[in-house]
Order: sequence, then structure tokens, then C-alpha cells
Amino acid sequence: MSSIEIVEIIENNENNETDETNEIVEITASSSRDPAGWATGARERLRTELLTHGAVLVRGLELREAADVGTVLEQLAVEPVTEREAFAPRESYAPGVHSASPWPPDQPMCMHHELSYTLGFPALLLFACLTGPTSGGAVGLADAAAVLDALPRDLVERFEREGWLLDRSYNDEIGATVPQAFGTADRDAVESYCRAHAITWEWQPDGGLRTTQHRAAVVRHPVGGRRCWFNQIAFLNEWTLAPEVREYLIDEYGPAGLPFNTRYGDGEPLEEEVVRLIGSVYADHTVRLPWQTGDLLLVDNIRTAHSREAYEGPRDVVVAMASPTRLDTCSPTAEVGQR
Repeated sequence: MSSIEIVEIIENNENNETDETNEIVEITASSSRDPAGWATGARERLRTELLTHGAVLVRGLELREAADVGTVLEQLAVEPVTEREAFAPRESYAPGVHSASPWPPDQPMCMHHELSYTLGFPALLLFACLTGPTSGGAVGLADAAAVLDALPRDLVERFEREGWLLDRSYNDEIGATVPQAFGTADRDAVESYCRAHAITWEWQPDGGLRTTQHRAAVVRHPVGGRRCWFNQIAFLNEWTLAPEVREYLIDEYGPAGLPFNTRYGDGEPLEEEVVRLIGSVYADHTVRLPWQTGDLLLVDNIRTAHSREAYEGPRDVVVAMASPTRLDTCSPTAEVGQR
């Protein structure tokens, strides 16, 4: 079994002072080509470091295939998550193990918490870089408690009181299709899922589907109770799209037919300046992590938001989701399904 040691703390702190809210622990594992054996021996250490820091980077495992990631996930003794309500199609490699969401390489993927708009989401994410990009493509990480504290108090109070709304339009041309998102094309089964997950729905004349769901914007971490800004309010909003993309989608599908959009919990549209403000607060609390081929990154999905920079060249990142967690176990500040 490989020995490990903490070799460096990466901080987002100009004075280089220790700040627990912006740390990634980097662990070096000897390259034994035994990811399963290493994961078994490192399991408890990884859990401790992840709880302390919110993200752990492992280097030296030489992960080369998606099967390696599945093996590591299995040895960590955590339950894999079956993805539902995906916003983009993924390739599935093993239970809980998927390709990264397709997103244009020349466009950054903004800060978000994976599946935070669902009633049951993964508390643990594993990202494995099987092939690093030629340039760019760094992962960004931001502490959700620090972001919450830095946002304007009146804005936070509104979202705490009202929650937020996610509107989605499913079609066969852009984003995840209905079968890809819900695991079935059967309308009765889709409606049953929506009913059980506090999602309102409307079938369109062309066979498309439009849905709306009301979710909390602030939760408490189930371990320790830290209040976290946990949502995809900015990421899935129209103002986060590149201007030319937003203009094209509105021309093509109309303002109500965008693949996804977010609103205040009372139904009012989000102002562009509010979306930009949330993005700037995330930027102020972002730790950058350039990929190296073979890296494994573990992320506490509730405490830590993640993003991806634009990149050039080939890039193969595999994502594993685990530790299914119900929203109602995290003390949400707004009731789902209530407006």
C-alpha cells in the first residue's frame, strides 16, 4: 500500500496566511499503479482531510482509465449516485461514474454545486484528469460558507426567504433530452418523477417539456451545520451565457423557451447586475487548480463550489458522484414547492 503525506497547502491569500476556507490539501501517492489498494488504505485520511478543508487533491495515482475511477470510488466505501435531471448529456462508465458535462471548450463553466437543484444530490464528487489540456482548463474551487458571508446581506435574506426558481425547456436539439434527464421517455413515468420531486411540468405541442422547480438557496452542512450558499442561481441564468449565445437561443426558442433559466423565488426575473455580482463574489473566493494528467480531486459538493476555465487541446476528465444526500436533511431556508 502506498504511503501518503501532505506536501502543500494551496491558498487564495495574498498575505500567504492560513485561511481554512480557501485551502486545498495536496496529497502525494507513490505511483504503484494500484489505485484500489491506495484508496482502501487512505479512506479514513481522505474523509478527515475532506471534512477539514472541503477539497483534497491527490497526485501520483496515475489514473489512466475511467475504470480506475470506478475502482477508487468503490474502495472509498461510499454509495454512488445515479444522476437524474442532468442539464447536459453524459456518457456513463460505471455506477456513479460519468464523463464531464459537455461544455464548449472556449467558454468557462461558472461556479456551481452539482445537482443542487434536485431534492437528492451527491455530497461527494471525484474528478479524475485522464488527459490534461494543452492550455487552460483549470478547476476553480470556492468555499460556499465564505461566499455566503461575502454576499450582500439584503440579497441573501431575500433568497433565504424566497428561495429560487429553475425553469427548464427540454427538446431534442440542445441540452439533455427528456430521456437523458429522467431516464425514460414514458410521459407517465416523467410526470410521476416530477410529482415526487416537487417539479411542475407542461408538455408542449411539439412534444417538448417545460418544467419549473422551487429550491432553497442556503443550506446547512449536515456535518457541523455550517451555513452554505448552495445553488446554481448564477450558473443556470441567462445572463451567464455569452451574449451571442444568449441572443441566438432567445431568437431560436423565445425568452420562455431557453434550455434553462433562473428567477427569484417569487417569480421575478433576476437582474443582470445581480448575476454579475454573484459571479464576482465567487471570483474573489476562487482557488485555481491547474490539472496534471492522473490527478484525482475530491470535493465536498455542499461546502465547495467548482468551475472550469476555458481550455485548448484534448481534455478528458471523468466525474464520479457519491454519497446521496436529501435536501431536507440540510435545513433548507425555503420550502420546496412553495412560492
